[in-house]
Amino acid sequence: MLLENYMIPCVSKSLFGYDCMGCGFQRALLLIWKGSFLDAFYMYAAIYPLIILFCYLIVTRFYKFKDYKKGINVLSILSITTIIISYTIKQLFI
Repeated sequence: MLLENYMIPCVSKSLFGYDCMGCGFQRALLLIWKGSFLDAFYMYAAIYPLIILFCYLIVTRFYKFKDYKKGINVLSILSITTIIISYTIKQLFI
């Protein structure tokens, strides 16, 4: 059973022919699952900040640190910035 057969297609790319800011996320997760960490970064550069944010959210769900909300804000801004910059680079050079 191949996981590629169960990936959700991008609606933006299907309708308009352009990648959205989330295009590549599922493929990057699959590449991480296969152990291709550098290829996952090239596929979707924001994959690692998003994974760190997700793990941080899970940990802070059970253990409240002193300034845990500040950490969530910083990781969220880092993730959003990485998404915007990588999307802009992809649109300009590809």
